[in-house]
Amino acid sequence: MAEQRQSSDQSAAGIRSRIREEGMMPLLEHLGELRRRLFWTVLVLVVGLCIGLYYAKPLYEFVITDGPMNGVDLHTFSLWDGIGMYMKFAFLISLVLVLPFGFFQLWGFVKPALSPKEQRATLKYIPFALLLFLLGLSFAYFVIAPMAFDFTTSVSRSLGLIETYGVMQYIQFLFNILIPISLLFELPLVIMFLTKLRILNPIRLRKMRRIAYFVMVLVGTIITPPDVISDVLVSIPLLLLYEISIFLSSSVYKKQLAADAAWEQDFEAGSTVNES
Repeated sequence: MAEQRQSSDQSAAGIRSRIREEGMMPLLEHLGELRRRLFWTVLVLVVGLCIGLYYAKPLYEFVITDGPMNGVDLHTFSLWDGIGMYMKFAFLISLVLVLPFGFFQLWGFVKPALSPKEQRATLKYIPFALLLFLLGLSFAYFVIAPMAFDFTTSVSRSLGLIETYGVMQYIQFLFNILIPISLLFELPLVIMFLTKLRILNPIRLRKMRRIAYFVMVLVGTIITPPDVISDVLVSIPLLLLYEISIFLSSSVYKKQLAADAAWEQDFEAGSTVNES
């Protein structure tokens, strides 16, 4: 009896050990896959930085000659200002390259969990990542940045302050507006992608509307000058982005419900045929 009990305990321990190992293997494989895709994304980011360093000077000259700083002398207050300017423009250029690649890596990571139809549907979202980023970048540069610059300079002049601009201060001011708005323009794409993966749905998004509105208005207030008009002009497009995201999520969600209903109908019809 003792030998049988010992053999039974060893068998149960072996089964538990095998279950743990089989459960850990997919997890380790997923972590390895995630690490590999993060590695390639970081590598593309580094390559983008190298390309960005080459094009940083032409982009800087365009920003200076095209923007409100045309004809204004810029100064450096640190030996690192020139290098910092290069790195900021290089980072902006690398974002243009790494965003669609990053979305592609994300799609590749979740691809095994999707059906072939869902794989094709979500793959179509990737080109729009670059389009939305460039759209947000244009909106921030041509609409928000001049408005913010005019407001800040008007306040300085009303106080009788002598305007002496540092190149890094201006570039930092510009990038604090460009980067957040450009990334926020990715919101509809991200929400559609998460809806396609059944992580989000329009019902949940509508319940989160008050919190989302608060966050959008807070972001719009932070990145714009402290006056009501600027806050409204920035917050309204951000709120519209969220509503557009809900609308796009609803269209995806309705298609999912229709597909689920069709599958259930086919399943019930097949079951009926088998019973008969």
